[in-house]
Amino acid sequence: MSEKKMVFFFGNGEAEGDAGMRDLLGGKGANLAEMTRIGVAVPAGFTICTEVCTEFFANNRRFPANLSWRVEAALGQVEKAMGRRFGDPDNPLLVSVRSGARVSMPGMMDTVLNLGLNDQTVQGLILQSGDPRFAYDCYRRFVQMFGNVVLGVEHHHFEHLISKAKAQRGVTEDNQLTVEDWLQLVSEFKARVRQKTGQDFPEEPWDQLWAAVGAVFNSWYKPSAVTYRRLHGIPEQWGTAVNVQAMVFGNMGDDCATGVAFTRDPSTGENGIFGEYLSNAQGEDVVAGLRTPCQITRKGRQKNQSHQPSMEETFPKLCQDLINTGHLLERHYREMQDLEFTIQNGKLWLLQTRTGKRSAQAALTIAVAMVQEGLITREEALLRVDPLSLDQLLHPTLDPVARKQSKRLAVGLPASPGAAAGQVVFTADEAEALAAQGMAVILFREETSPEDIHGMHAAKGIVTVRGGMTSHAAVVARGMGRPCVSGCGSIKPDMEAALFSVEDSDPSAPGGRVVVRQGDWVTIDGSSGEVLLGQVATRRAEMTGDFATFMGWADAARRLRVRTNADTPDDARVARIFGAEGIGLCRTEHMFFDQERIIAVREMILASHEAGRRRALEKLLPMQRNDFEGIFREMRDLPVTIRLLDPPLHEFIPHDVKGQTEVAESLGVSPEEIRQRVAELAETNPMLGHRGCRLAVTYPEIYEMQVRAIMEAACHLVKQEGFTIIPEIMIPLVGYRSELAYVKKHCVKVCQTVMEETGVTIDYLLGTMIELPRAALRAEQIAQEADFFSFGTNDLTQTTLGVSRDDAGGFLTAYVERGVLTQDPFISLDQAGVGQLVTLAVKNGRAVKPTLKLGICGEHGGDPSSIAFFDKAGLDYVSCSPYRVPIARLAAAQSALRAAEHPPKKRVRLLGGKKKVKGD
Repeated sequence: MSEKKMVFFFGNGEAEGDAGMRDLLGGKGANLAEMTRIGVAVPAGFTICTEVCTEFFANNRRFPANLSWRVEAALGQVEKAMGRRFGDPDNPLLVSVRSGARVSMPGMMDTVLNLGLNDQTVQGLILQSGDPRFAYDCYRRFVQMFGNVVLGVEHHHFEHLISKAKAQRGVTEDNQLTVEDWLQLVSEFKARVRQKTGQDFPEEPWDQLWAAVGAVFNSWYKPSAVTYRRLHGIPEQWGTAVNVQAMVFGNMGDDCATGVAFTRDPSTGENGIFGEYLSNAQGEDVVAGLRTPCQITRKGRQKNQSHQPSMEETFPKLCQDLINTGHLLERHYREMQDLEFTIQNGKLWLLQTRTGKRSAQAALTIAVAMVQEGLITREEALLRVDPLSLDQLLHPTLDPVARKQSKRLAVGLPASPGAAAGQVVFTADEAEALAAQGMAVILFREETSPEDIHGMHAAKGIVTVRGGMTSHAAVVARGMGRPCVSGCGSIKPDMEAALFSVEDSDPSAPGGRVVVRQGDWVTIDGSSGEVLLGQVATRRAEMTGDFATFMGWADAARRLRVRTNADTPDDARVARIFGAEGIGLCRTEHMFFDQERIIAVREMILASHEAGRRRALEKLLPMQRNDFEGIFREMRDLPVTIRLLDPPLHEFIPHDVKGQTEVAESLGVSPEEIRQRVAELAETNPMLGHRGCRLAVTYPEIYEMQVRAIMEAACHLVKQEGFTIIPEIMIPLVGYRSELAYVKKHCVKVCQTVMEETGVTIDYLLGTMIELPRAALRAEQIAQEADFFSFGTNDLTQTTLGVSRDDAGGFLTAYVERGVLTQDPFISLDQAGVGQLVTLAVKNGRAVKPTLKLGICGEHGGDPSSIAFFDKAGLDYVSCSPYRVPIARLAAAQSALRAAEHPPKKRVRLLGGKKKVKGD
């Protein structure tokens, strides 16, 4: 580390870094340097790189020995650029100390503003500003923020003292306090710090600076930051940079302001500056949601029905400067930008630019628009949208008729689009606890903070009383894909009583107010900002407009086909709307649980001989045939893979006394017979027991009925309605070639019989699931009996790792949280272990049968990282749940594009003295 550069200066049009140094300088530091280089007005500062953070933690949270002189030298450059001196009592330079990871983590780490103030330098700030009240307001903010962030004194201790001062003054707002009040509060804040920490508040600016830098590094491990990294897959070892930057003040007077802006609307993607500002305020006042801000544009003010003047009306020239700067930055970065700015004494300063977080709808709209504007290519557009974010667009919206019939409680700002219904909760902990029990909840808060992130993630939606479109709640909710309504000021919460009330629109209502208590149901629409009473009906999302255009580009770019896992005609219909190209897994056992047919299933299981089983199966045959006809109709002319019965038979019989008694009554047998049969079917480890093809070996009549139902349905539609159907019949849990050959022989015989009976000849495929390690290891043998392989990665993961996915929740979460595993192997494929079995089976299976069709139908079929692996492995298709089909389509396109950018390298190996060329 000693030979490397640690500190990077920027200011006065010169910078030692640039946008390409994100890994070293963090996103914020790299962009501050880049803005400086292209002529944007940026207060001078310097960045302490991420490698210092890494060394800081490796060295027991101590700074490198050679860092101090580098920081002193860089601060000297800042002093020269800004014309002020750090710690000078007559002309002080004040600085901010902020975090800056290589990817944006909004609000998750710590910031200290106004650093460098003490009892002497505050007098110099008075000389600079001519405003003692402003200077002491800055001083108390600094002591409050430093005391909380660096010294660990909880925020409420300071807020209590402010509330006490307002009560004594007889006022309600902070800005009504006088300079004498702030002077007194600075003294009281310092006394409270001494009381809570046992040490005096540091007066020496250099002591303040080093303590703040250490605190920002330490905030990398704040619980909120750790949670955010886990949710967004950000590696712990990246660390954060620290940016030390000259302060500019938005709270120095009426010609000052601060705000946040986006170059395009982050909710809709509409082109044009979008954002909020506060006059005579500091930056944290906007993002903290403590004051509801004003709109930047007149159009925004009218849209949000605000009576407060917009920035365009109050500062017309500066608003145009901001628009021009945003346009410059968007063109430079070729991406929508999120800007933080301050106006001091009529001059616009940019404090940050970064790629703006946006809703999934906005991401698509922006990507398509930028292609049409010639800013980016289609390929770049496809690579910019996170496939998982499409999930936000695939869920129901409020039904317009039901909306009209519902009772509207309140209207706030439409902070994050989408609709959600749930039971009201008032704390993040309650949201997390109830969601873990399977309950849908809506989190109500006065305003959110980073400490609420776990509850926001657990909730179906969020409502805040205060805050704007760029508040913490809005930004985080959009990133998570949660609907959010912010700034809902008409709601009057009582957190202690766990309720809120709103004025009733019905004047005849008793008391004139509606009271909503914890546990009551509400529905929110984050696209309109409405909060509605009760559960409101929804309707399915439709892929039109920009979505359809974008997904068309994805389909043109990908090689891998995308099917769906669907067990009903309704599932198949939804999946086809979302672009599914067939069914990769139809689980026939799910059909057996229908109330009408479960009796026949149980009759079959309880039969003591084959004849009894066949009688029961005859009852099931027409039901199964209708099931398959419905699915074939929805997937007309597309392939359909139907898995024959897989689970053990005991799953279809209740295990409790009450349930067994009811079954006995319905079947006309004694409860003792039911209990005896349950005991006979009991297994110590049923997932490795009598299931899958093993059932077909002992009870071949079960699969015979199912195959007959499949073929009769297919032949009927071909003969009567002119369908083109090639059924793909899948035999599960095969481990031996001999198993597959035995079951296949029975299936082929049934297929031939049905075609002879109907006079229809159709092509069909017989294949198997590869879900046991032995099947993968002996793929060259099994392929000789199979027309296709479908990798059942759920069971293949279980059997390879020796981990039951039904029981893994109790410890796999801890594995991920503690860094033992980077991700849950049931969510994203274990590529180094399970993935190698897939690769081996693909290679060996196709070696003996080049035409072998290959797919995957486990949950991993909807995971983008796993999809990229399957694409590289050479599979023909992935299959996933209907609502993940668009995710898989985009992930497959991105995989193909990245493979084209980085084709496999050839490497030379020397074997036996001879040169051989082999692909990776």
